Amino acid sequence: MRRLLQGLSIPEEQRVRLVWWSRFRRTHQARARLCHMQRRTRQAPPVARAFALPEPIRLPGLPSLTEAQWEQLRPLLQPQQRGRRAADMRLILEAVVWIAHTASAWRQLPERFGPWETVVSHYRRWCKSGLWARILQILLSQDASLASRLSLPAP
Repeated sequence: MRRLLQGLSIPEEQRVRLVWWSRFRRTHQARARLCHMQRRTRQAPPVARAFALPEPIRLPGLPSLTEAQWEQLRPLLQPQQRGRRAADMRLILEAVVWIAHTASAWRQLPERFGPWETVVSHYRRWCKSGLWARILQILLSQDASLASRLSLPAP
């Protein structure tokens, strides 16, 4: 626009060439941008939409948490006495069991379990301390071979 305003003070022949150049440049840039976007779209891997997520693979061997199992696990999952208020450990454990049972991604965790980040952080802590192995021993006490095969998505 600045060049067009400056072109008002120049001779007619140069002004016509300046207007032609300005139009040519704008159309060329628009075409180049469109071609660039199309090329990038062809090169990019397909992105799964949030509403089009595939169904998770289920692991039917992992039972849901029963009252008797929770009573065995309660002493292992004592809440911390300092810091923030303790989260409901049973709900977090049920969320991890749900993830293991459905083989879903952590981000697909239903909202009823709370923030998925909280569940992942507890799961990581349990794995690091060896607590998750003890939890699996209690949950899968009737089938030890299944406990060794059970794996969760990488946090």
